Amino acid sequence: MESGRLEQYALGELDPAARAEVEAQASRYPEVREELDALLAGLDVYAEAHAITPPAGMRERVLGRVLAEIGTAAPTAPAAAPAPEVPTMRVSASNPHVASPPPAAAPTARRSGWAIAASVALLLSLVGNALLYTNLQQTRSDLAVALSEQTRFASATQVMERRLSSTQEQLHVLRSPDEYKLVALAGTPAHPTARARVLFNKVAHRVYVDVAQLPPLPPGKQYQLWALDQGKPVDAGVLTAATTAGDGLQQMKDIGSAQAFAMTVEPTGGSAGPTLDTMTVIGNI
Repeated sequence: MESGRLEQYALGELDPAARAEVEAQASRYPEVREELDALLAGLDVYAEAHAITPPAGMRERVLGRVLAEIGTAAPTAPAAAPAPEVPTMRVSASNPHVASPPPAAAPTARRSGWAIAASVALLLSLVGNALLYTNLQQTRSDLAVALSEQTRFASATQVMERRLSSTQEQLHVLRSPDEYKLVALAGTPAHPTARARVLFNKVAHRVYVDVAQLPPLPPGKQYQLWALDQGKPVDAGVLTAATTAGDGLQQMKDIGSAQAFAMTVEPTGGSAGPTLDTMTVIGNI
């Protein structure tokens, strides 16, 4: 799974297609599902721990303000005019019809009350939603920072673990003279101050190189170690820039058998055969 994809899913930053892809990976691989569940659970815990409670009395203050504004804005209803007297008609044989009174006006007070209540409820809902939205945005931002810090810490931890493992391996090589034969490499007449050494395990066929001093290289060049077996050069690998500068041991290619070791200057990446006129150091076992 691509780095950071699960965090984007947990924060709701992926489009539907990307979310579907993450869910498919989670259903297919248990380790992805476990990590995704942990992220979602962490988001819920973080959001609950940092939830913002509205200040005390906010509801009463908002409600009082709304009612006051409604009271000042609503026009005063005019006094109702007295209903005109409805003439009555006497029923007689010659006039059987009786006039019906006009219909009463529909009441409006109830509808006004419902409108005020709905306005207040809507305003309170908007205030609550605004607080929740602000809280959610802050929580997402804080969680993104926390996830970034966690990723950076994990990367740094992995680097330190690799360095520790390499250091422990180098100490084992240096402290095992019975397993590793120390071969001193002296400078050639063209480079009399150059010095290095090779630690060779004949049983395990492992080779380590340790540089004391080598001449600086021009651009595009790299030192290459050779094992001389029955007079035939065998490629033992190229030296890194750190090893060339004397920064610790470097494990080279495994060598089955050798009677001597030497270094030459070759193009970056190494050569199939040594360039003899660039030989810098050499030493016999």
